[in-house]
Amino acid sequence: MLLGEYGDRPEAAAGGFNAALHGVPVPGEPAGDGAGLAALRGEALVLKSLGLAKPLIARMARRATSHGTTIEDELLASGHVEEAAYYGALARLAGLAFVDTIPDGAVVDSPGLDSQLTRPCCVRLHDKARPPLTLIAPQARRIDHLLSSLSRHPALRQSLAIATPSTIRQAAWKAGAERRARATVSRLFEESPAFSARTVLTGHQGFWAGFALSGVIAFLLIVPVLAAVLLHLALSLLYLAALCLRLAALVHGHRTARKRPAQPPALAIEDTLPVYSVMVALYREAEIAPQLLAALDRLDWPRSRLDIKLVCEADDTETLSAIRALKPPRHIEIVEVPPMTPRTKPKALGYALPGVRGEYVAIFDAEDRPHPDQLKEAYHTFRATPEDIVCLQAPLIIANMHESFTSALFALEYAALFRRMLPVLARYRMPLPLGGTSNHFRTGPLRAVGGWDPFNVTEDADLGMRLYRFGYRSATIRRQTLEDAPTTTGVWLGQRTRWFKGWLQTWLVMMRDPRRTIDEMGLAAFATFQLLIGGMLISALSHPLIIVFLVSSCTAMLQKPAAAIGAFEAALFIIDLTNIVGSYAAFVALGLTTMTAHEQRLIGCRWMGVPLYWMMTSFAAWKAVIELRCKPFFWNKTPHQPRRARDAAESQAGRQQAGEPHFSGTVAT
Repeated sequence: MLLGEYGDRPEAAAGGFNAALHGVPVPGEPAGDGAGLAALRGEALVLKSLGLAKPLIARMARRATSHGTTIEDELLASGHVEEAAYYGALARLAGLAFVDTIPDGAVVDSPGLDSQLTRPCCVRLHDKARPPLTLIAPQARRIDHLLSSLSRHPALRQSLAIATPSTIRQAAWKAGAERRARATVSRLFEESPAFSARTVLTGHQGFWAGFALSGVIAFLLIVPVLAAVLLHLALSLLYLAALCLRLAALVHGHRTARKRPAQPPALAIEDTLPVYSVMVALYREAEIAPQLLAALDRLDWPRSRLDIKLVCEADDTETLSAIRALKPPRHIEIVEVPPMTPRTKPKALGYALPGVRGEYVAIFDAEDRPHPDQLKEAYHTFRATPEDIVCLQAPLIIANMHESFTSALFALEYAALFRRMLPVLARYRMPLPLGGTSNHFRTGPLRAVGGWDPFNVTEDADLGMRLYRFGYRSATIRRQTLEDAPTTTGVWLGQRTRWFKGWLQTWLVMMRDPRRTIDEMGLAAFATFQLLIGGMLISALSHPLIIVFLVSSCTAMLQKPAAAIGAFEAALFIIDLTNIVGSYAAFVALGLTTMTAHEQRLIGCRWMGVPLYWMMTSFAAWKAVIELRCKPFFWNKTPHQPRRARDAAESQAGRQQAGEPHFSGTVAT
């Protein structure tokens, strides 16, 4: 594509531009006198003066009208013109120098520089050897104002130069990197310490924890039999309460499984889509970068209204090189996070949050393959729900469930959580322990609650609870995200240990002031939280002990005649048996009843390994308790491998054969 047909003669460029302003219509646009049409016409004339073909301008003008953008935005998003070539041509048109690289240290950091992360238009360069130089990224529709100013004040040419918005934005990121990194790490702790997991255990909590532990030990030493019976009863009842929540979700979901939720209303013809941001935190993901960019490219959203940020650690040179080698399009931006502890995903996301341009923002993981229509469904749902619905959770579906015992049971667990438990909780406006990916947020409220806690290693559950405490609600949508589960026990154990450690952090944060938490959430939601997070922790930690109780009770009862078995002893045995058998049955039923026939065939008989899976879960929970004491903020990175083409084709064929998975959840309204 020819750009800058006037070469290096700015006088000829300006003259050609002015001559083009007389009565040339926008190709493909109807005649009219509206301000929007006039702006498009003027913009089209500028692009024509740069040597762009009329059919291309007309096509981009139609897109701009449809998307509520500018011809310039559509042109750059389409990839027909490279950003550097386009702004270089604007620089020749204006008779200004074009700067494509900014030396390190040339931009001085200031809080005002943050505005250039979302709307990059100008930045000042400082050099000891010469006067300051202001870099600008002019818009085509306003270039006439720039040319007029330069004509009236020729001396401005000595202090102005043109750069691309990407160059200005990258300079702003780099200049303020250290300040923003420190703010990301400390902001939540300094502004709302009650919500931060940076303090693992407060002095108040430590006192009562020590007091309770000492009391239990003393009780066991003084009256061991009575203490053992009471401990047995307490753990069994807590375990049973958590089981009841799962059974309630099973019963509710079974009643509504065949009811299709109402679809959100379609957009009106005159409506335009807003800017939608997507953030993906990556670390040591060089191998999976091509798959990630392919998945993001399939998202059905106008490229001119899409703002994708790949958030990488600045010292992860392998991943950065792999992404840059793929030459991602203009709407995909690489954000480099300075190496500063804690090295966690929530810290990376929090660092990139000030640069988010979208009214909505979605979070994905590196290995995710989101449904192409997921952004549109989320947007439709946000429009159809009250303003207090600020987060939507998409279901996560395990694509490699057939590869191993671990991935099969993992898939069952995810099906139960994302297709049954979370939709039921959303329906009754209860707090949702969010998944770590495929979350869609209204950007304003997300910033208002402080974003992600950089010290919580299960940031999703923490954020879901904090949103609820601030008076916001979460709901679910139906368009799924495919991802892969760990296929080996070692990788699974590391990931699950981190999850349990984060759930422990979340529970401790919520329990710093129980009275305040109840006031903020309400008693019903507080009780649900205790069953969700506290009950899950108790179930995992006490599972081996419940089995010991069951075996010992059974052994003791077998040694007695039936008449000698007391009612209390029999009741404890029944509760323990219900806990163990009911937990296994509920786990399997919640998962299998939400799966398609094809998925059930892939699982096969691996569900029979649930008892072993629960023992693995218990081991991970106890490991998390120890890790919380030794290295509370350590992020155990889960390695990812790209999907093989054959497996992806088989999975797609299976979905086509079985039909789209039917989820029973509905949006909370």
